[in-house]
Amino acid sequence: MRPAVKRRVLLPTAAALLAALLVPPAPGAAGDRTTATSPAGLAADLDILLADPRLTGAHASVQIADSASGHILYQRHEHALMLPASTLKVVTAASALQLLGPQHRFTTEVRTSGRRSGPVLHGDLVLRGGGDPSLLATDLDALARHLAGTGIRQVTGRLLFDDSRYDSVPLGPGWAWDDQPYYFSPQISALTIAPDEEFDLGTVKVTLTPAAPGGPVGVTVTPAAAPVQFRGRVTTGPPGSEFTAEAVRNLGTNQIGLTGSIPADYGPADEWVTVDDPAAVTATVFAAALRRYGVGVREQQRADGSASAGRVLARHDSAPLAELIVPFLKLSNNGIAEHLVKEIGRMKSGEGSWRAGLEEVSRFLRTNSLDGDRNQADGSGLSRYNLMSAQQFTALLTFARRQPWYDAWYRALPVAGDPRRMVGGTLAGRMRGTLAEGKVHAKTGSMTGVDALTGYVEDASGRLLAFTVLVNHFAGPSPRPVIDRIAIRLAGGDEPARTGAGTAPTSSSGARQWEDCLRHRC
Repeated sequence: MRPAVKRRVLLPTAAALLAALLVPPAPGAAGDRTTATSPAGLAADLDILLADPRLTGAHASVQIADSASGHILYQRHEHALMLPASTLKVVTAASALQLLGPQHRFTTEVRTSGRRSGPVLHGDLVLRGGGDPSLLATDLDALARHLAGTGIRQVTGRLLFDDSRYDSVPLGPGWAWDDQPYYFSPQISALTIAPDEEFDLGTVKVTLTPAAPGGPVGVTVTPAAAPVQFRGRVTTGPPGSEFTAEAVRNLGTNQIGLTGSIPADYGPADEWVTVDDPAAVTATVFAAALRRYGVGVREQQRADGSASAGRVLARHDSAPLAELIVPFLKLSNNGIAEHLVKEIGRMKSGEGSWRAGLEEVSRFLRTNSLDGDRNQADGSGLSRYNLMSAQQFTALLTFARRQPWYDAWYRALPVAGDPRRMVGGTLAGRMRGTLAEGKVHAKTGSMTGVDALTGYVEDASGRLLAFTVLVNHFAGPSPRPVIDRIAIRLAGGDEPARTGAGTAPTSSSGARQWEDCLRHRC
C-alpha cells in the first residue's frame, strides 16, 4: 500500500465561482426539491438525508429515475451546474463507445523508408505512436524481438519517434500546475508507456525497499530503462516509525527528488511518478530493448511529419475499447480519459486535440438531446472548468441502457463493496455489509470540495434505477457517508428515521481508497 498523497486546497476558477453564485440555496431550503410518483416514503427519506449537517453550506444536485422508462422518482437542484470531478468519465466513456466503437484499437508501429542489405538496415527506424493508452514496456520488447527475428542487426540511421497523431499540448485546460509531478496528472502524448497493467500512462514506478535502520533504502524504477535520475535519498527508520518517504519529479526535468524515511518493517513501497516528454522516454525504452536483442541503433530524435511514410516492419495492437474501459472506469484512470478525447478528435475530424475531441463529444450529446448548458474542458474531470448537472448525468445513464454497448459500459463501472480490484475499483471499500453491496454500479468522483457518485442501483423490487448525487463547496467533514446512505436507501436499505441521518457505514479500515489519497485519482 503506497503512502497518502497530500491533498491540496485548490482555488476554484472564475467559472466555478460563477457557478457557485448561481446554484440555488443549500439543501434543506423550502421548495428546492421535486418528486414524481415514487415508492412510499422515499422522498421523505432522501429529504432527511440531504438535511445532514455535513451538507451545511454545501450544494447538492440530485436526480433519481427509473433507468428503463426515464420516469423521475426524485430530484433536487437537478439543473444546477456543479464540478463533476471523475464522474465526468462516464460522459467520455459513452462518447468513445458511441463514436469510436467497442472494437476500436490503438496501433503502435515500427516503420522505415530505408533499404535492407542483409543484416543492415540503411536508413532511419521510426517508432510511430498510435495513441495507445495501454502500451507497456513488454509490448516494446515484443516489437524489438520481432525486428531482431527478421535478421536486422544494425540500423545506420536514427531511431525516430513519432508522436504526431495527437497535438503537442501535454496538459489539459484548467489543470493545476503543481499537480504535474503526480501520476494522476500525466503529460498526454500519442506515444507513451505505462509501468504496469493499471495503465498509468506517462509514469514510472519507483520502488523503495527498506534496509537496516539508518541506512538508505533500495531504489528501483520500472521500466528499468526509463531515463530518470534520482536526487537525494530515502532512509530506513526504526520499525514502527512514521512513513514520510516521497518521490517527486522536478518540473521540466526527469529528475526525481527523494526525501523522508520508511520504517524497517514496512516492506517495499511503490510510488508512481510522471515523466517529462513521454514520447522521448518511450523511445529510450524501445532503444534499450533493441540493443538487448542485438539490434544496434544510433541516436534518438523526434520525427518530423514525413518520417512515417515508409513500410511497416512490426506493429502492436491494443485490446479493444470495450476491454480498455474496464481499468479506465474501475480505477478512474485520467490518462486513458484524455487519450479517448484526443482519439475521438483524430478519428472524427482529423485533429487529435482536446478542442476537436470535445467538439465531437458535444455533437454526440446534442444529437441525442443530452447536451444542454454544460462545460467540458477535458475527459477525466481533472479540470476545474468542467460543469455538469445531475439531470444531464441521469439522462445519459437512461440513454445508455438502450445502446448496443450498454453491457460493456455497465460491466466497467465500479461495484459497491466488491474487494476485487478490477470489479469493485473505486467502490471496493464502500457500502460493504449493506443492501447496496453488489447492487450499486457507479462512477465515483472526488477532489477538494467535491464528492460525487453517478450510476445504477438495483432496488428492492429488482428495478434498475439511474441516480446521480453531486456535492460541491464543502470545507468540513466529507459528505461521502451521506452519498453512500442515499445509495443504500435506493437499494432498499433502512430508512434514516430508524437508523439516524448521517450514520452511513464507513469503508472497511483495511480497504484501499483509490480516489482518496492512496494512489489518488481526482
